[in-house]
Amino acid sequence: MLSENIKTTRKAKGLSQEELAVRLNVVRQTVSKWEQGVSQS
Repeated sequence: MLSENIKTTRKAKGLSQEELAVRLNVVRQTVSKWEQGVSQS
């Protein structure tokens, strides 16, 4: 599932949700929602 892949890959790279959000130019809450499977956009 996409949400699991995002979380697993982020952790494997040693990134926090905030760090990933900055790299993707989104807010941290968006990354959290992706990882929870709440939002995929």
